[in-house]
Amino acid sequence: MRHFGHIAPAVRQRLFHQEPSAFSADSPAKLLSAALGATLYSPATRPRLADDIVKQAANGVVSMVLCLEDSIGDADVVAGEENLVRQFADLASRPGVEPPLLFIRVRTPEQIPDLVRRLGATVRLLSGFVLPKFTEERGIPFLEALTAAESAGGHRLFAMPVLESPELLYRESRVDTLEGISRAVDKYRDRVLALRLGVTDFCSSYGLRRAPDMTAYDVQIVASVIADVVNMLGRADGTGFTVTGPVWEYFRVSERMFKPQLRQSPFLEVQAVELRAKLIEHAMDGLLREISLDQANGLLGKTCIHPSHVLPVHALSVVSHEEYSDAQDILRPERGGGGVLRSAYTNKMNEVKPHRAWAERTLLRAEVFGVAHEDVGFVELLAAGIPG
Repeated sequence: MRHFGHIAPAVRQRLFHQEPSAFSADSPAKLLSAALGATLYSPATRPRLADDIVKQAANGVVSMVLCLEDSIGDADVVAGEENLVRQFADLASRPGVEPPLLFIRVRTPEQIPDLVRRLGATVRLLSGFVLPKFTEERGIPFLEALTAAESAGGHRLFAMPVLESPELLYRESRVDTLEGISRAVDKYRDRVLALRLGVTDFCSSYGLRRAPDMTAYDVQIVASVIADVVNMLGRADGTGFTVTGPVWEYFRVSERMFKPQLRQSPFLEVQAVELRAKLIEHAMDGLLREISLDQANGLLGKTCIHPSHVLPVHALSVVSHEEYSDAQDILRPERGGGGVLRSAYTNKMNEVKPHRAWAERTLLRAEVFGVAHEDVGFVELLAAGIPG
């Protein structure tokens, strides 16, 4: 699979200076953590889940979470587990189908070995489990169960802990909670693919809900948690983890609404103005601003609960030609001793040592999301990626 793999090769060549690279569920963890992109959640109870997975993969989704936790009722858990076993068997029976990276969000540690056993040979389609309300005390049993299930099944499984507990939100317990989480995920570092933020749960502790014209960063109590999570768990010194962006709750937008006007002439400047107006009108402007703020604050990828969110996340994750040029200049072998140089775009100074970690992260993102041609921006990427 690859990002933008659902669009024609000729179109990719027109859009990308460096095309996104291919990867698979067997790729190195560092690459997969950067490649998660817009991780689409779906209730595990959906009766045509296998069809949904195939459809979303064809539309550019590369990672999905099949949820047995908050998205379904307590009375539906058993039915959801049974449905997952059936749907995985259905997927496995389809020749030539490569599903996205698939994860199951469980409620209890005991579900992990039970589901791995029940999935049998179809567990090969599973990339791991999402662990809810993760703290050191609650999280260690999940990680132990995952490790044991992996050993018993002989198939690599990753964990994606969700940081969403009240202990993490409350000021008096936040540091102790973060230190505990840090100990837990460091102990199982090889198993932890990424850390996910549960901002909806944070807001619920205070009876808050952000409006469609506000981002998570406008809610100060939430922004403070994100900052502390990145501070302690997202460092670029080799001790950190990939931290993904929070969910965006609004989805009134329809992709079909944009398709006719974009197909007419997607490279004209007027199209950018018209598209922007449509996005604002239909509550997408907040999403675009939040994705940009996610990236500015050290987050990569995003939890998504609607397919219309996927393409904006991926389009804004593509590395611009200017970013790529700067990153390459900073990481040239002859720059190893440091120093300051003017960018090739002659609009900024690149400091080799302070900007090295940024450059390394940028080139990793370029590997999985590609590098746009110099004259290609978000609107062109969005227009090209809308399903036919």
